[in-house]
Amino acid sequence: MIKFLLEKDTWQEVFDSLSKNKLRSILTMVGVWWGILLLIGLLGSAKGVENNFNTRFQNYATNSLFIFSGTTTIPFKGYQEGRRIKLKLDDVEKIKKNVIGVEYVLPSLRGQITASRKTLSGGFGLNGEFPFRDALAKKNLLWGRYINQNDINDRKKVIVISEDVYKQLFEKGEYPIGKLIKVDNLNFIVIGVFEVVNVGGPPIEADMPFTTFQQVYNRGNDIDVLTITGDADFDINQLDADVKLLLKNIHDIHPDDNRALNGFNLGDRFEQLTGFIVGMQFLTWFVGIATLIAGVFAIGGILLISVKERTKEIGIRRALGATPYLVKRQIIVEAVAISLISGLLGIISGGLILILVNKFVGQGEDAFMRNPSVSIGMVFFALLIVILLGTLIGLIPAFKATSVKPIDALREE
Repeated sequence: MIKFLLEKDTWQEVFDSLSKNKLRSILTMVGVWWGILLLIGLLGSAKGVENNFNTRFQNYATNSLFIFSGTTTIPFKGYQEGRRIKLKLDDVEKIKKNVIGVEYVLPSLRGQITASRKTLSGGFGLNGEFPFRDALAKKNLLWGRYINQNDINDRKKVIVISEDVYKQLFEKGEYPIGKLIKVDNLNFIVIGVFEVVNVGGPPIEADMPFTTFQQVYNRGNDIDVLTITGDADFDINQLDADVKLLLKNIHDIHPDDNRALNGFNLGDRFEQLTGFIVGMQFLTWFVGIATLIAGVFAIGGILLISVKERTKEIGIRRALGATPYLVKRQIIVEAVAISLISGLLGIISGGLILILVNKFVGQGEDAFMRNPSVSIGMVFFALLIVILLGTLIGLIPAFKATSVKPIDALREE
């Protein structure tokens, strides 16, 4: 068989067969080409969405949820609706003691500040944080360090700023570490600069020690955000419900009031996206394979027509001693060749589309997907499917070609 495939006459005959009716041959290939293009394009796009999510949340504990205070909408225990809920530091220990499945609870403070340096200034979002924040949501530091325990203990006036803040307050190329900036007219030392990663919600533009934030802005026992991570094997949605139920009991909130405590369940979002990607991949394979099968059936139909047109030629071959096996082999090679050429064109087209998609929607902080691509293994697997389907569909016209007796074929006009 290998020797047969390497013979020039084999491929010359395939070429001649395709060249006899170029338009028909091209239209025959469209189905397989389109099926492979869909398969490569959609699989690559799904991978791009997954890459984008992983890039945005690669430094976050994905089994986390964030809870922040809201306003009540249902009267309860003598309180009127519209009451602003204030989370407290005491809530941290109560959650740790009373909620099953909790691994870490981290409080944070949030505010808006005016920061300035020399003649440059701007308004920014500020967080008051503990050092452990860097473990739950790793900062990609461009310069310096993050907040440490000494900063917390001594209430140091230090600040970690984002790259955006650095660009607004410092000259291009200027080294910021150790430099002073004014935060609401108080001097703070810049100890770190981090890269901004947009994960949705208000941008994190600067962090200072939690205790310093408390003191400077007189926040007392209040907190604005609770970050809670669950044990690896614990249902994050159940944890979310249990924590909110406890906080509702603590702060006298009606059990059915869903706006008094707001939040963001990263674990739930991660599960939703994972399910979406799996569903998209399944749909992609289903649509791609169905389109491929339809395209390959079209190839089989065209080859049946071709066999009918070549009945006399086949009869002559049989009369000259060609065995049914040799005739079948040639027809199957033609079917596989058409399928393979169509598949290769589909892979090339799909790759070009992914390059264009990456260029136009895969760049920048707000990109919907990043590096949409398919693996080499996936490409070879798609080609294997094409070859297998081409071989199977080639059997139909192959058996048809050998079902006619040579004498009858020679009489065919």
